[in-house]
Amino acid sequence: MSQDLRIPRVRFRDATPADVPRIAALLNAAAGALAARFGDGPWARLTHEAAVLRGLPHAHVRLGVLGRQVVSTLRLATKKPWAIDVTYFTPATLPLYVTSLAVAVPVQRQGVGRAALRDAEAVARTLGADALRLDAYDAPASASAFYAAAAFTDRGRRSYRGVPLQYWERCVPPSARAV
Repeated sequence: MSQDLRIPRVRFRDATPADVPRIAALLNAAAGALAARFGDGPWARLTHEAAVLRGLPHAHVRLGVLGRQVVSTLRLATKKPWAIDVTYFTPATLPLYVTSLAVAVPVQRQGVGRAALRDAEAVARTLGADALRLDAYDAPASASAFYAAAAFTDRGRRSYRGVPLQYWERCVPPSARAV
């Protein structure tokens, strides 16, 4: 079966408190894979279930599900993350910030991450958001090539608290947003 034929089976839904253990496990497995490949760094930090649970009420946490397996997760929040400097971005009325994007290691490089970002844009449209914003590490463990391939625009680089970051943005066109 080709990789492209597998992707339409990924369904996206909002996470619930019952999903917290699977979200934490997915985030930790992805961090572990990055640590194994690129060494220690901020990308290797582990999370715990309590932190995931605390974040649920403050964002739209989306899950990609393939069969019965959670294969992706990401958070969409209106609150600006601490490391984002808004002066680097296009002015927006309602930006959504993408954080904690992770794809299960066995299905990486099969389009699941791109599908998760398409789902994020669909959620943004339903909420009337006009931009998706995020940061990525400006380091060998960076996902910058992935974001560029997913039609995000490079908005600049900045070091925040000693961590080199690259800012990315995708504007949601007015004609595509909910009215």
